Amino acid sequence: MAKCTSMQNIGTEMEKKLESIGICSAEELIQTGSKEAFVRLKMRFSNVCLVHLYTLQGAIDNIAYNQLPDEIKQDLKHFSDTLK
Repeated sequence: MAKCTSMQNIGTEMEKKLESIGICSAEELIQTGSKEAFVRLKMRFSNVCLVHLYTLQGAIDNIAYNQLPDEIKQDLKHFSDTLK
């Protein structure tokens, strides 16, 4: 199993946060999906924000989070806004 830090956008700090919510590998993050992982992170860490959601999706898609297509960013922003 590949560690999450082997994924684009995922550093050691994010990896620690993911491990704390039971996501310990790149495969687990892909299976869980960015939205579910984001919800779990948000429940545990109050400072998790929209950029974290973009980061997770970028990691899954293997692209830099700031290179996500606009339609995906809009969908993720809408999802994040519904959690507030």
